[in-house]
Amino acid sequence: MTGTDIAVFDLADPDTFRNGAPHEALAALRRTDPVLWQPMRGEQGFWAVLRHADVVEVARRHDVYSSSEGGVVIETLPPETLARMRTMLLAMDPPRHGHYRSPVSVHFRPRMIALLEQGVRDLCRAVMAEARERVDVEFVHEVVAPLPTQVIGELFGLPRSDWGYIQELAERITSAQDPDLAGPDAKDGTGGLEMACYAVEFAAERRRRGLDDDMTSVILSADFGGQPMSDADFGGFFVQLVTAGNDTTKSLLSSGLVTLLRHPGQLAELRADPTLMAGAVEEILRYDNPLHYFRRTALVDTELGGTHIAAGDKVAMYYTSANRDEDVYPDAQTFDIRRRPNPHVSFGMGAHFCLGAHLARLEARLFLHELLETFPGIELTDKPVRVRSNLVNSYKRIPVRLTA
Repeated sequence: MTGTDIAVFDLADPDTFRNGAPHEALAALRRTDPVLWQPMRGEQGFWAVLRHADVVEVARRHDVYSSSEGGVVIETLPPETLARMRTMLLAMDPPRHGHYRSPVSVHFRPRMIALLEQGVRDLCRAVMAEARERVDVEFVHEVVAPLPTQVIGELFGLPRSDWGYIQELAERITSAQDPDLAGPDAKDGTGGLEMACYAVEFAAERRRRGLDDDMTSVILSADFGGQPMSDADFGGFFVQLVTAGNDTTKSLLSSGLVTLLRHPGQLAELRADPTLMAGAVEEILRYDNPLHYFRRTALVDTELGGTHIAAGDKVAMYYTSANRDEDVYPDAQTFDIRRRPNPHVSFGMGAHFCLGAHLARLEARLFLHELLETFPGIELTDKPVRVRSNLVNSYKRIPVRLTA
């Protein structure tokens, strides 16, 4: 790849990803510029970290690379937006991160998530039963979205009448760069503020009428570093957990179907042998990770992959690139549901490993199993359309015909 090619390669531009991630260019850059400087229009640029080993190092060195200092997106956020982001787990540094994560992490461990299996399976079957009545569907919103919406709604004890509203807000938050999804005030970050305000009111109402045994009650009654969580802090906490549990899970399930349809031989293998499902979910996560990157900010002068990074520099961990690193994955550009081992970084690494990873895996495994069991025939009726985003790796429309 020439210097001219690199100069026009703009990872900050949402349109760079309009037809999917530029995997060929990323592969070339991993060999020539694995820690790549990316300028941005009107603000400080950032270092794009492309190799698996370097992404893992940044993720684990919270003493060098901060989640809180500048937040987790490459754009420089207004002070009030950054302050709200810092109330989310994903933008907390240790030791504060541990104080907030520990009281709830036990409820997301594999043994606890396994207790949800029958309930999630029942929800999947209800979703499929409704889809059977439609045949031609827009898969993202008519088939996929109801599952994580219902799981999160029940997990947090949200009023059923609010589930659709919360799903819409989650989509607006993650898809703020797409005018079709973001709403008229996207640049002001109102989706996150609106959800946080909802959560603050919900927490106050829950305290008034008494706590229950759902996740909301667990959080409101827990000890966070020697004190209870305030309703305001609950707002930011809620935004992250609900958005990740809702919209990124929707991305995983939607991308999973498209990828399987584009690999009919492996789809047939999966239909014939459902024991391959867990491995298939991991390979979908590697091959079509729901988020392209998360950002850190260098706290000190350091070196990464032979490149000097100055204190205050933005550093973006590109999961989309790391998950195709040829030094880690044989035939890295090939989708293979039998791939072993599969050390993808789609759920992050270290202290910030995704809290809801086991729940997302359960939902994906059960949803895809029920989908393939219910519909022997699944075909695209038009080209899928991606969300316009430099952060979210997802689809906003997937026209599908389902034949039972």
